[in-house]
This record gives sequence, C-alpha cells and structure tokens, in this order.
Amino acid sequence: SLPLYLMCGLARRRRLVSQEAALKYFLLGAFSSAFFLYGVALLYGYSGGFGLDDIATAVAADRDGAALALTGAGLVAVGILFKVGAVPFHSWIPDVYQGAPTPVTAFMAAATKIAAFGAMLRIFYVALPGLADDWRPMLWVIAIVTMVVGTITAVSQNDVKRMLAYSSIAHTGFILTGVIALNGAGVAATLFYLFAYGFSTLGAFALAGLVRGADGEEASALTRWAGLGRRYPVVGVVFSLYLLAFAGIPLTSGFVSKFAVFKAAAEGGAGPLVIVGVIASAVAAYFYVRVIVLMFFTEPPEDGPVVVVPSVLTTGVITVTAAVTFALGALPQPLLDLVNQAQQFVG
Repeated sequence: SLPLYLMCGLARRRRLVSQEAALKYFLLGAFSSAFFLYGVALLYGYSGGFGLDDIATAVAADRDGAALALTGAGLVAVGILFKVGAVPFHSWIPDVYQGAPTPVTAFMAAATKIAAFGAMLRIFYVALPGLADDWRPMLWVIAIVTMVVGTITAVSQNDVKRMLAYSSIAHTGFILTGVIALNGAGVAATLFYLFAYGFSTLGAFALAGLVRGADGEEASALTRWAGLGRRYPVVGVVFSLYLLAFAGIPLTSGFVSKFAVFKAAAEGGAGPLVIVGVIASAVAAYFYVRVIVLMFFTEPPEDGPVVVVPSVLTTGVITVTAAVTFALGALPQPLLDLVNQAQQFVG
C-alpha cells in the first residue's frame, strides 16, 4: 500500500489532482489498515496463532464461543473489502483512479484487486469456513449493493476513467458471487474471472492513456471521444473489444467469466444473487455500448483528441491483453482446466 500512495501522486501534468487522490487514498487506506490489524489481533487472541489452519482449527473446536472470532473476521473483512473496492468501502476508487497516472490506475485496477481477492479466498475458505453461516449473509448484502451501486453510478459518468472506476466496483460485486459460492467451482470461477478481468482492465487503461488533447494531456472526457473510432479505427475496435468483455458479450473473456461465477453461485445456493447479477449485467451493457456508439456513430469534432504513437512496451501490452481477451472467450477450456485444480490454492 505504501508504494501505491506515492505512485498515485506522480502525475506531473495534473499535480494537484494527483496529489489530492494520493492523500485521499492514504488517509482512507490507513483507516482501513487499522481495522484490518485490529481484526488480526483479535483472531490471534482467539486462536493463539497467526496460521490460517490454526484459526480454522480453533473455530472448529469452539464454534459456540466464536464471538471474538466473528468480531475479528468482520474487522479483517473491512480491510480486504476496502482493497477490492466493495460498497460501502469504495469511495476512494473514482477519485483515485481518475487522479492517479493512468499506468498506476491500471496497476491498481488489475494487480491490486487480484491480490486482494486472493487474500479474501485464503481467509474465508481456509481460516474461516467454520463461520460461513455468519459471513456469507454479510457478503450477500455487500455483493448485491456493490453490483447495484457500481452499475447505476457508472451510467451517469461523463469521464472514461471514472466510468471504468465504477465499472470496476460493479465487477467487484460480480466476483464476490464466486466467493460466496463456497465450493470448488466458486474458487475456479473466481480465479478465472480475476485472470480475464485483469488482462482486459490493463489493456483498457493502457489504451485510454494514449488519447490526448491538443495540450498533450489525457482526454478522458467522454464528449471528446466522439468519432474517435472513425479517425482511429484500430483504437476504436480494440477498445470496443475491452468494453464488450466488461459487458459480458459472447466470444469475449467477460462472458465466460460471468457465466462461470453465476453458475458456481447457483450451485452454492445463491440463486437470488445470480438474478441480481444478471440484471446488473444487462444494465451495465448500456454504458459500455454508449461509448462504442459515441466512437463510431458520432461525427468527430474538428478539435478532437489525437492518439499518440505508443511505445514498444505499450503496444505489446495492448496486443497481448486484446489477444487474451478474445482467446479466453473463444477457447476458455485450457484455463478452466487449470483453475479447476485450484483447491490446492485455498486448501
């Protein structure tokens, strides 16, 4: 977290906005870390050890007196849910994603979220499965609210980076449905979703960072993206691929990801949660398609933004992420076979 606080304030052209984002992230991050550490202390006091297996053993041996473990688990969950950007711990995401340098935003949206969900799987599946009857209802509520708030708020955004930020919040809710499943299919689906989402998000932010105004600064306002696909067809097509993946359209990695987590959740007894997820996905498709329509079916303004020539590394990132996004939609089975063996990860 400490390097991220610094990296968020490194935007030279937008120094005030970037430093404001870094300060907000630091203050809220420090606050959530306090919850997390206090929760760790309570779990240690309850079990007498820091090992996840030790905590699980203590819970199994003393299920009726697990009030201290429940309190510790709740506080640890606050810290983890802050990191993944779940509602109501999401308030930092839009401002930080918009204010941070775009490469840093891409790193936070992909790598940090993946790591935090990995920690969540380890904690809930390895250390606290004996308290599942207590933490699953909590995650039910958080997943539903996260999907609804992220989707509805993204519809009204007029900035590409803020739209992707609220999209990230909505995807957190979708991924939580896989965690709630509490079965092998849920682990596999969650890991597949994280892998696919990480590549698509990295590519989307890498490409968005190439769109610049006449002053050389990033042109993230949606109105300035009008006709971008007509002027730069390759950029429009590739960015549309990422948006369609986020929307869960077939033949993209997003469709397989959502199908996998919804199927696992249904098998785990979370049918109502799946219904909410499907409805939220349908609503989310609107603001993704809106950007595609804006890029290809709107007349470009005379002073529209330009796409700078990417570096070799940026070109490689966009090429690989676009290829993975399409490949996982067309041929997902090899990765599905790999993540189906993921019980070793949480067991």
